[in-house]
Amino acid sequence: MAYDHLRDSLTKGNLWLYILAALSESPRTPTELRTLVRGSHGFAPAVITFYSVLYKLRREGLVRRSSEAFRSPYEITAKGRAELGRGRAFLSQIEKSLAAS
Repeated sequence: MAYDHLRDSLTKGNLWLYILAALSESPRTPTELRTLVRGSHGFAPAVITFYSVLYKLRREGLVRRSSEAFRSPYEITAKGRAELGRGRAFLSQIEKSLAAS
């Protein structure tokens, strides 16, 4: 039960990390992003949750659409790369802290 809670909070609860990491490799459509998260990270975010997170990332200026065309790919912004770096550094810090305990 504790492990399940940890897994949920580190995956579904932090979906933004997975989206930004995928976009740091190349622009992708929302469908490609969801497929990548499911295939590479072993969890399938609910459609509404996924689009809500993507919308918030766009609103915060962390991602942008490549064009306004229907189904256009999203790409990470410089601000998004910086936030992804902060997230990765924080997770690394936690890992080091737990290893030292």
